[in-house]
Amino acid sequence: QLQLVESGGGLVQPGGSLRLSCVVSGFPLAYYEIAWFRQAPGQEREGVSCISRGGGTTNYADSVEGRFTISRDNAENTAYLEVNSLKPEDTAVYYCAADLQLVCDSAARRTGEVWKHWGQGTQVTVSS
Repeated sequence: QLQLVESGGGLVQPGGSLRLSCVVSGFPLAYYEIAWFRQAPGQEREGVSCISRGGGTTNYADSVEGRFTISRDNAENTAYLEVNSLKPEDTAVYYCAADLQLVCDSAARRTGEVWKHWGQGTQVTVSS
């Protein structure tokens, strides 16, 4: 069974940065497309970014374009989301998701329901 474990969240001041990690176990990361989602209290889940199996294709939400960077190291079975120039509105629980069948594009990135495997999330709080 595929397992995903996120880490790297925390409390950071506006303008700060974090590097979120998603460690995959059970099967090789290279088999899976990866996405990051976030959900703030009282708000709908938002697709933040996704990356293709080989890393050659990425997609970002407009709200994070230019500030967040998704990457992956298949040899280390780890995916990353670097979050820079953080704003209070970036405060949320961040989740990584994986799927064997999907292809990373804007539609897949926006639609959490189609992703099969999920981690437990890591909290990011942006506050002064």
